[in-house]
Amino acid sequence: MNILSKGNRTMMDAEKRNANKPMKIKLTAGDIVFNILNYAFFTLFTLLCFFPFYYIFINTISSNDLVRRGLITFWPQQLTISNYVAMSDVNDLWGSLAITILRTIIGTALMVFGSALAGYLMTKQEMWHRKLWYRMLVITMYFNAGLIPTYLNLNMLGLTNTFLVYIIPAIVSPYNIILVKTYIESIPGEIEESAFIDGAGYWTIFYKIIWPLSKPILATIAIFGAVGHWNSFQDSLIYNANAPELYTLQHRLYVYLNSSSNLGAIMSSSTGGEIGSLAESLNTKVLQYTISMVTIIPIMLVYPFMQRYFESGIMLGAVKG
Repeated sequence: MNILSKGNRTMMDAEKRNANKPMKIKLTAGDIVFNILNYAFFTLFTLLCFFPFYYIFINTISSNDLVRRGLITFWPQQLTISNYVAMSDVNDLWGSLAITILRTIIGTALMVFGSALAGYLMTKQEMWHRKLWYRMLVITMYFNAGLIPTYLNLNMLGLTNTFLVYIIPAIVSPYNIILVKTYIESIPGEIEESAFIDGAGYWTIFYKIIWPLSKPILATIAIFGAVGHWNSFQDSLIYNANAPELYTLQHRLYVYLNSSSNLGAIMSSSTGGEIGSLAESLNTKVLQYTISMVTIIPIMLVYPFMQRYFESGIMLGAVKG
């Protein structure tokens, strides 16, 4: 019996060791070739996606004369940060940057809260005419009044030429509400039912249960909202045309780029020695590159911190319609 018991224990120990070892799969020649081609393709695809940003960046930190002559291709030459220093000379640049940052933070926070609350309400079967309100919400994704009626409406509400025109219209986003609603419906209903039994109300359940469990989808729509607010340009151009102190960063740099381009065209057409030499030193292409990097880099730095939430949130939020 002892011999049998020892034999059984030995066999069990061997099975445990084998279970802990990673299973080796023998690859055929076709599998190896496929893996090589697969890795090569996606590596090349990644480099192709990354190269435009890299190319713009190395042109902004290289000599303007070399950039003008088209000599910067893969490596920066004669490193300089004068292009970025020159951006600080733009009138009211820092004020526009502050407006854009405030708009991005406040607008994104209110949009996330409004979308989360509206999405949660849309999941309640006891909501009055829930299906009607939900269908009306979806319709707004496909039909809108147009630019002129929207402007007249915002003007009558007193929102034009104010900071609130950046915030209030963007609080409710039908697409984000649908994503949040779909995600909340994937949360087991038993959790909410047990909270009801313990005496919790809708607000308590939303704040202490739904909100923490919905972090992935909330982070996802936060990325959407932050990118949208940071890159927004049209509303500043149309609704705050008479309030230069409320121009966003993109609008301010757009005005600066246009004025510099016009100045360059005027100087290029001149034959004067001093003006002609100044026209040669002015490089509109470098200016465009620098403006692109100034507007892109900040929002790109945010994405890596939100990526893990973004991937899970967008997948789970799109399972059901």
